[in-house]
Amino acid sequence: MDSAPQFSSGADPAPAQTRTETPAAPAAASPAAPPTASPAAPPTASPAAPPTASPADDAGDRFAHRPPGYPSALVWLRAGIVRDWRGVLGSFLATWLYVPLALVSALWCGLALGLYGLIAGGTQSEEAVPELLRDAPLVGPLLDAFVTRSGGVVGGFAGFVVGALAGFLVVLVLPWRNAFDEPANLFTGLAGMVVAAGLVGVLYTVGRVLLEPWLLGVSGARPLSRREAERLRPLLTDCAARLGLPGEPRLLIEDDPVLTNARAYARHVVVSTAVLDCTDEEIAALLSHELVHWRTGDEVTSAFIRGVGLPLVLVHALPAWLMRRFPHPATDFVVFLFFWPVLLTMRYLVLPCHRRDVRAAEYRADAGAVLAGHREGMRAMLERRRSFETGRSGWDEAVCATHPPSELRLDRLDRPAPDPATDPVATARGLDGLFGAPPTTAIGSRRALLLVGALVLVSCLGGGLTAAQWAFFRPQAVVSDYFAALDDHDGEDALALLTPEARATVGDGGQLARMVSAKGYQPPAAVSVTGVERDGDEAVATVAYTLGGQKLTAELPLRRDDSAVLGLFHRWRIDAAPATLSLPGGPAPLTVNGVPAPTGDEQVAVPLLPGAYTVAGESNVLSETASREVYVVPGQQSVSGAELTPMLRPEAQAAAEQSVRSYLDACAAQAVAAPPGCPLRYYTGGTTVKKISWKITEYPTIELTLTGPTTARVSTAYEAQGSARATGSTVGYFGTTPFTENERFGVSGVLSVVDGKLTFKPGDD
Repeated sequence: MDSAPQFSSGADPAPAQTRTETPAAPAAASPAAPPTASPAAPPTASPAAPPTASPADDAGDRFAHRPPGYPSALVWLRAGIVRDWRGVLGSFLATWLYVPLALVSALWCGLALGLYGLIAGGTQSEEAVPELLRDAPLVGPLLDAFVTRSGGVVGGFAGFVVGALAGFLVVLVLPWRNAFDEPANLFTGLAGMVVAAGLVGVLYTVGRVLLEPWLLGVSGARPLSRREAERLRPLLTDCAARLGLPGEPRLLIEDDPVLTNARAYARHVVVSTAVLDCTDEEIAALLSHELVHWRTGDEVTSAFIRGVGLPLVLVHALPAWLMRRFPHPATDFVVFLFFWPVLLTMRYLVLPCHRRDVRAAEYRADAGAVLAGHREGMRAMLERRRSFETGRSGWDEAVCATHPPSELRLDRLDRPAPDPATDPVATARGLDGLFGAPPTTAIGSRRALLLVGALVLVSCLGGGLTAAQWAFFRPQAVVSDYFAALDDHDGEDALALLTPEARATVGDGGQLARMVSAKGYQPPAAVSVTGVERDGDEAVATVAYTLGGQKLTAELPLRRDDSAVLGLFHRWRIDAAPATLSLPGGPAPLTVNGVPAPTGDEQVAVPLLPGAYTVAGESNVLSETASREVYVVPGQQSVSGAELTPMLRPEAQAAAEQSVRSYLDACAAQAVAAPPGCPLRYYTGGTTVKKISWKITEYPTIELTLTGPTTARVSTAYEAQGSARATGSTVGYFGTTPFTENERFGVSGVLSVVDGKLTFKPGDD
């Protein structure tokens, strides 16, 4: 950084060098010289000069010794803050858009793509020339030779440019990646950033002004001694009178016998002890220059700009201090190697934006010294010192580098200006033009009224949006809407409040909606949200409710939508999929609240929303299934307790026995030794049965075992077998022989429901 020319009103003592003001004993102030005195003559006493307030007079006022002409401290601070919008914009863009990080990203991305372009351009350059041009006479060989020999250089340069541009834009755009689909996010994010930067700037400015006496005292500024006061205070009072200022700032001095230096702060003017070696005319010119800086509030403007870019200012302070503390080319090189993004951002973005106001302030301060009648003193100071203003911190040195060249300032001094000694009216008119119209209060200014109106409008709009967000789009709202939909037996609305991932587990949701809308459904009652713990775009809501006569609590995970309603409001959704109820499969489906559940060979999963459900199976002439209550609590993933087992009806046993007896009677009616499909058998031993008849003497006792809601296996225990008598005759070698045999038999088969009636089918199946 160039530290030769410096900016007086922008001096900002570094934290390690800040200065404290110690109240000085009031020195005997000499009256000011009359405005008609010769500019080159030292000031003389004049009873017409207004009395100057002692620093102790305003000890109780925290904003004591602010410049005159401002109705209040608020108007004074406001005038300084809003003056240099270009400097504020440059500081804001450089700091809050992460320009130094963007420069680092641009460098590394540029080097990476540049290296790739260098290699690719050197090895694949021949493919860059189309075949049509490559085969053209003269042109083809020329292009081929050019690309072959310079392809790597061109590719490397192009790769570096593209990579640097991409790397720079990535850092600028990456924080706003979520705003591309929602323009409102871009507006609100930028507005929030502006408000944050403005708030930091205002707080920093007010803190600087309030703590200025302490900061200057810590940095080494002290009150004037008696002899210093006798030399400097009359000159300061005379300069203030010549500039038409009814008051003057506190004057402090720092011990520096070598460097002639003066700086104006918000409430103080600080000079070095080397100033005492100058002539009275030179000192008067120097003080007049600083009084103009003080009166126009240049330090307030500079402080606000520093506050807006405070993070960048703090980072920049380290390399600036190192280069100032160890002035050597090697030190400058090492510091630049590590801090080049900050240094380049300051030099080529912040300072160019701030330069216009700084230069205008310097020309204005020089003009004030001329109107005070100290043209020659200002000329002597500029010709001898080139600059009598030096910065104390790295920021000061950087900002003061924007001072206009001394030769241009000397040219401005040669411009015609009214002589205070011969034309006091024109001088007064010039001073009015120099300081501008007196600022009005914040209420009386048209610009202030517009600003207040805009703030009120924004506040109302923000308040309305905040109220809408609180009422409809906070996490508690989606939980309340969710349970309200369940209370209304509206399954579709309840499913609509789930996240897309949670809804995907349900399918179309029509069957679940019918289960919720059925009369057997009981929603959770007395629901209240007792707390919400939020972590960014995720939250967990604690819900108290009553289900099945019991008071319970549950936790529901929530997630914020990426998309926004009207580009402003983000809805919250419940990030919990419906619970799954496992039901046994089979040909006859079970029912949930009277709605048939899905069927399958194995177990089926039925999604259920929170509440109470009635699960029932099929009832017929063979079996019946008792219904069961299933309770689903919020946030539950799976539900158990619905293991329904069909039970054999009591009357099914008698009906089955009757069906079996009819079957056996039909078997006994057949006059054959082995009726087909029957358990009756007469073993002839190889003889021929001539005639046979069967009679059931004892029916077997059957046992029924359910194999399904509509089927049962029929079996006979050994001790419960039946008996049948076979009567007839056989024909053999010895003629016809009559026989009578009793046979034991059992019955097995399947009893099933067909068309609502029990039907027995013999066999093992």
